[in-house]
Amino acid sequence: MIKLAKYNKTKMVATIGPASSDYKMLKSMVLSGVDVCRINFSHGTHQQHAEVINTVNRINKELNSNVCILADLQGPKLRIGEMENNGVEFKEGQTLIISTEPVVGTAEKISVSYKFLAKDVRLGENVLLDDGKIEMEFIEVLDEKNVKAMVKVGGTLSSNKGFNLPKTDLTVPCLTKKDLKDLEFILTQEVQWIGLSFVRHQDDIKILRHYIDGKESDARIIAKIEKPQAVENLDAIIKAADGLMVARGDLGVEMPMEHVPIIQKEVVRKCIVAAKPVIIATQMMESMISSPTPTRAEANDVANAVIDGADAVMLSGETSVGKYPLKAVQAVQRIVSSTEENSREVYYKGKKPKDDSEKFLSDEICFTAVRVSDHVKAKAIVTMTHSGYAAQKISSYRPSADLFYFSSNKKILKTLNLVWNLRGFHYNKMVSTDQSIDDVVDILYKEKQLIKKGDLVINTASMPIKKKPRTNTLKITEVK
Repeated sequence: MIKLAKYNKTKMVATIGPASSDYKMLKSMVLSGVDVCRINFSHGTHQQHAEVINTVNRINKELNSNVCILADLQGPKLRIGEMENNGVEFKEGQTLIISTEPVVGTAEKISVSYKFLAKDVRLGENVLLDDGKIEMEFIEVLDEKNVKAMVKVGGTLSSNKGFNLPKTDLTVPCLTKKDLKDLEFILTQEVQWIGLSFVRHQDDIKILRHYIDGKESDARIIAKIEKPQAVENLDAIIKAADGLMVARGDLGVEMPMEHVPIIQKEVVRKCIVAAKPVIIATQMMESMISSPTPTRAEANDVANAVIDGADAVMLSGETSVGKYPLKAVQAVQRIVSSTEENSREVYYKGKKPKDDSEKFLSDEICFTAVRVSDHVKAKAIVTMTHSGYAAQKISSYRPSADLFYFSSNKKILKTLNLVWNLRGFHYNKMVSTDQSIDDVVDILYKEKQLIKKGDLVINTASMPIKKKPRTNTLKITEVK
């Protein structure tokens, strides 16, 4: 029997695959701290994904939980074609042809799934293969389908490995034909977040938003930061997206790896200021794909993401195909819990609201609620919200108090499960603000047992409640 994990403020995303899609395993993972289930559309069938979604919904009903689903589109991932003899060795200094025509790869010629290669590349630019293990330089454009390259860093290359062009401005749409088919399926399902891969600029997000709006879906967009162009356009991307993911795998291939830690911290900082969730992803507990325990460096990596203020940390192969998916979840849960308990640096971030904002008064109430909660050592901050804005805004200031929100809008209860420190409950009574505050405190005390007698609770709300104005009220309640 898996004991319910201690509630952490930093959320955990787990990628679901063959190792974790079984009902019993998935339920154990949720009980151990998983808040978001990621479905990677680079693998699997629509039927398999639908089964995972149904399993998550079943578990939510059984546990009265709000685990949400992140559907992650594959995006325009470039790959080489088939290679002969289960792999071909390339040596430094040798030359070869890279072709857009399908061929079985040899030491003299390989193919790549990108028809605009000869048009887009510039002589002297580099191509990285197999996550950067092999590096080549373009030295001659032979014709519209073939480019000559020289090996700078050699190695053995096997079939279907990744093909990265870090400095090349690619003539490729953000949504491939496969993505559009997957998106058509996703928008028929109960999915709260959609991950957009290889984002380069805000227009990519607008294109995906167009498809989502066309289906009248409430799904929100996570922009994955894994291209140099995305780093250059970071501010505009944050403004256009609903949340971000620092996808360190491809980002560390496309850019010098020593730049990634600083980029990660900058993305987290800017997302906190913008009150938009940010996920740290890739290789967080990579060794646990085959080992029952993480390395100490991996434990430090997770803890540092928590200290920086990331909304969520993500497991990929560790839970999708690894040998120890449950142990990986439990390890992350313990690291996050210990870090939140023992580091003051986790809390009180963001910036004071600007008085020229149209939402200044509401934002100031949210900011003040967090400041007061610290001063009076409140157990919890409780807010009423319909759109989720007030809850996300309070979360962005990273209070050490627990953060609960109540909403008549059932859809956002799962959506906001990705956001730092937020736990939501359905509430649809509209008698008066005072009555609502009494009700929700009573629910948290008597029914949920999340607060106890003598605790101080900071309430934010809207008055008059029936007109649903922006948050304009702050009240301190002692639990009687």
